[in-house]
Amino acid sequence: MAIQNTGQVIIFTMEKEHIYYQQLDATKITETVITLSQRIDERFPDSGLHKVCEQLVSISQRAQMQAQWIDKPILSLRIVAGVLITLILAALISTLSAVNPTPKTMTVIQFIPVLESAINDIVLIAIAIFFLATLERRFKRHRALRAIHELRAIAHIIDMHQLNKDPVRLHWESKGILEPKHSITPVLMTRYLDYCSELLSIVGKIAVLYVQSFNDPVALSAVNEVEQLTTGLSRKIWQKLMIFQTNNTSH
Repeated sequence: MAIQNTGQVIIFTMEKEHIYYQQLDATKITETVITLSQRIDERFPDSGLHKVCEQLVSISQRAQMQAQWIDKPILSLRIVAGVLITLILAALISTLSAVNPTPKTMTVIQFIPVLESAINDIVLIAIAIFFLATLERRFKRHRALRAIHELRAIAHIIDMHQLNKDPVRLHWESKGILEPKHSITPVLMTRYLDYCSELLSIVGKIAVLYVQSFNDPVALSAVNEVEQLTTGLSRKIWQKLMIFQTNNTSH
């Protein structure tokens, strides 16, 4: 009996862990950004990269609240849409019931205009019902796309901060071939590029928060674009780090 109870506890624990690791935790992402901001501030105080990271902390906190808002149903919109759809269907049923069919036979020429008018009415009613039924989804999509656009912009800002960090130029400066342009050591430059790569990775994770509970193809496509963007920008940073490592090895 004890073994059976223990087995049930183990199974229950495994199921809970399986459910827990299916979604990103917005709180943990925010804590990660805050920790990264502190690390950047230790090595690069008052730097532009640290200010960008502080802005990303604010964006992460807002993303947590917006993702929760998107996940919840908008009851006011659902009630309004439901009432309007009910009124449209009631008006349609009332109109059909008020029609008095004529006993005489209609010719084809007379029947075609009636059929065309009926089809037009059915199409317009279907469009109106579809518009009302998808009103909540489109409202949430607009909110998500606006937030994802902000993440796309900050990814480009992070990329701008790493553009002038050139390992090749630093290598030639260390050999005295070029005049020093940046008062930064090779170790600090490596750290700086690492921080940029970490920030880009976090931007992609924040974007996922908007679609992990919101199954919308348009929003999901926008998130995929942000993830592809951050991955591509991070790949450029790692190419710089590889060049930097090669220069140090040859030196």
